[in-house]
Amino acid sequence: MTAVLEKTARGGLANMVGSALAGGAGVVVTWIVARTLGAEQAGAFFAATAAFVLGGGLAKLGTQTGLVYWPARLRATGREHLLGACLRAGLLPVAGLSVLLAAAMWVAAPELARITAHEAADVVGAHTTGLRVLAVFLPLQALTDALLTATRGYHAMRPTVLVDRVLRSTLQMALVGWAGVAALWTAGSLPTLALAWAAPYLPVTVLAAYALRKLYRAGKPPGVTTHRVERRGMRRDFWRFTGPRALASVAQLAVQRVDVLLVAALGGLAAAAIYAVAGRFVVLIQFANQGISQSVQPRLAEALATGDRATANRLYQTATGWLVLVTWPISLLVILLAPTYLRIFGEHYTSGATVVVVLAGAMLVATGCGMVDMVLAMAGKTSWNLVNVLIALAVTIGLDVLLIPRLGALGAAIGLAGAMLANNLLPLVQVGRAVGLHPFGRGTRTAALLAAGCFGVLAPLVATVTVAGAVVVAVAVYVAGAWRWRDHLELDAFTKIRRTR
Repeated sequence: MTAVLEKTARGGLANMVGSALAGGAGVVVTWIVARTLGAEQAGAFFAATAAFVLGGGLAKLGTQTGLVYWPARLRATGREHLLGACLRAGLLPVAGLSVLLAAAMWVAAPELARITAHEAADVVGAHTTGLRVLAVFLPLQALTDALLTATRGYHAMRPTVLVDRVLRSTLQMALVGWAGVAALWTAGSLPTLALAWAAPYLPVTVLAAYALRKLYRAGKPPGVTTHRVERRGMRRDFWRFTGPRALASVAQLAVQRVDVLLVAALGGLAAAAIYAVAGRFVVLIQFANQGISQSVQPRLAEALATGDRATANRLYQTATGWLVLVTWPISLLVILLAPTYLRIFGEHYTSGATVVVVLAGAMLVATGCGMVDMVLAMAGKTSWNLVNVLIALAVTIGLDVLLIPRLGALGAAIGLAGAMLANNLLPLVQVGRAVGLHPFGRGTRTAALLAAGCFGVLAPLVATVTVAGAVVVAVAVYVAGAWRWRDHLELDAFTKIRRTR
C-alpha cells in the first residue's frame, strides 16, 4: 500500500504543479481579457469560450472515464491484447461527433450571439466571428482531452502535465497577451483574442496523439491477435459502462458552463463578465482536484476491479486529505480578501464580492467530499452518477432562471452552489452505503481543522491589524502545522520521492 501511495503522490505532485501553472495562466488570461475588452465584449468572450468547452465536452461522450477505467482494468486482469480495440472504441466516435458539433456551432453562431448579446447589438458581429473561430478548433479540443485521458489509463501522467497543463496553458497565456496588446491598436479584438486562446490546441493535439501511440506500442503484447468477437465484445462493454457516463459528463459540464450563458442571456453581458471573473478562483481549485484525482483514478479502478476495498478506501481518504490541504486555504482566503481579489481585474468587478463568498463556501463542501463522483464511477455505478448530475443540472438551471433576472451574477452563483452541494452530497451517501467508502479519514480531518484554524480564525483576527500580515502569519503557521502532522496527512509519500531523486 505504501508503494501505491508513493506512485500516486509522484503522479499527483507532478499534476498539481502543472495544474497550478495552468490555473495561474487561466487567471492571467482572464485578467488580460477583463482589462483589454470592455465589460460587454469580455462577457461575450467568456460566453463564447463557455459554449466552446460545452461543445467539446459533449463530443467527448464521457470517454474521460471509460478511457481510464478500461485500460486500467484490462491491464490489471491480464487482457492487454484488447487495448487497441478499447482505444478505437473510445476515440473514433469522439473524432466523428466533434466534427459534427463544430459544424453545428459554426452554423448556429449568429443565433447564439443574438441570444447572449441581445442587449448589446454592437457586439453581436464580433461575438459571431469569435464563436466561429472557436468552432474551427472544437474537434482538436475534444481529441486532445480524449487522447490524454487514454495515456492516464497507462499510468502516464507526464503527457497530461507537459502537453496540456504546461504547453497549452503557456501558449494560451503568451498568445492572448500578445493579442491583448495588439487589440489596443486594432479593431475586432474579440475574434483575435478567441483565435489566440484556441490556437494552442493544434500543436497539443499532435503531441497528445504521439504520446498515446508511443505508450500503446510499448504495452502491446507481441504476437497476440484479437478476434472479431472479442473486439465486438470490447466495444459493447466499453459503451455499456461509458454510455451513462457520457450523458453525465455532458450534464456535469453544463453545470459548470451553462451558467455563464444563462447570465449573458438573462442578465446581460456585463453581468456575465462579473460572474466569470468572480468565479475564476474556482478554476484553480478544479485544476487541483484534477491534478490529484487523475493520478488516483487508474489505481482506484484497479483496486476496485480486484476487490481490494481497503486499498481503495485508503486511496480515497488520503487523496481527499491532500485535496483539502491544498484547496481550503484558497477558498478561505478569497472569502477574506474578496474585494481585493476582484480589484485586480478592475474596479467595476468589485460588485461581485458576494458571488465570491457564495462560490467559495460551496467549494469548501465540495472539496471536503473529495473526488466522490469519480469514486462512484470507478465502482461501476455510472448510472447512479448520471442521475446525480442530472439532479444537479436541474437545480442550477432552475435556480438560475428564477434568480438571475432579479439578482444577476449572484443568482447564478447561488444556482451553481446548489448544484455543487447536490452533486457531492448525493454520491457521498451512495458511495458510503453501496461501496463502503468514505473520504473522512485522519488526513482529511487534520487538513480541515488546520486550514479552518489558520485561514478561518487566525487570518481574520490578524487582518484587523494588517491584511498582508494576516496572510503571512496564516501561511507560516499552516506550513508548520502540516509538517508537524505530516504522518496524519501521509506527506511522507512526497518526502520519499525527494529522497529517491
